[in-house]
Parts: sequence; C-alpha cells; structure tokens
Amino acid sequence: MKKQKTYTEDLSKFGNREIKMANELLTAYIEDGLPVGMEFDGLKIGFNMNSGFVFLINEKYDVAMTEDGKTLYAFYTSPYEGKEGTYEELKDEYEDMHPDDQEWFNGLEKGK
Repeated sequence: MKKQKTYTEDLSKFGNREIKMANELLTAYIEDGLPVGMEFDGLKIGFNMNSGFVFLINEKYDVAMTEDGKTLYAFYTSPYEGKEGTYEELKDEYEDMHPDDQEWFNGLEKGK
C-alpha cells in the first residue's frame, strides 16, 4: 500500500481555499513581517493536507501562520512530545510537558 503524502509545497495541490490562505500569509508578511526570531532563509508556503493548515515555513522548520490575514504569529511543535500551538498555548501546557520539552520551551523567543 502506497503511503499518502500529507504535506506539500506544490501549489497545484492547493485548492481555492488554500490559495486564498497563502495570499493572506504573503500579505501579512509584506505588511507586518515575520514573527520575532523567524528567519527568511528558505521561506516557503506549506500545506498540511490532513489538518488543512496553510503556513509559511523556513529551512529551520520555523512556522508562521495568520488568523486575521494581517499579522503572522509563530506556531511551534515541541521536539520530544510533539505538542503544537502558539507560545501562549504552550505556556499554558508547560507544567504537563516532558522535561526535554520544557527545556526547549525555555529557549524560545516569544513570537508576535
């Protein structure tokens, strides 16, 4: 059985909804810039076909998303348990994190 790919940067795999979301990401990037600490190098538009999320991702796998189409925020995935969310969401989960993820979180810069 062939493993189904769940992530793509191929715009031909994006539907109208995802193209609109990509446009919002680029507009927010132009108007407001990248979140604090996120570098431009290798910046691409990614689409997770399982979650429906469209986001900017760089060569270090830093991720930026937008909810309002005007401002980008950093979206994180912890390295040990794979907890996902914004800085504030992960801050709320800090006490329940594995010690390795707590150490990783302590080194984050709060993205805008």
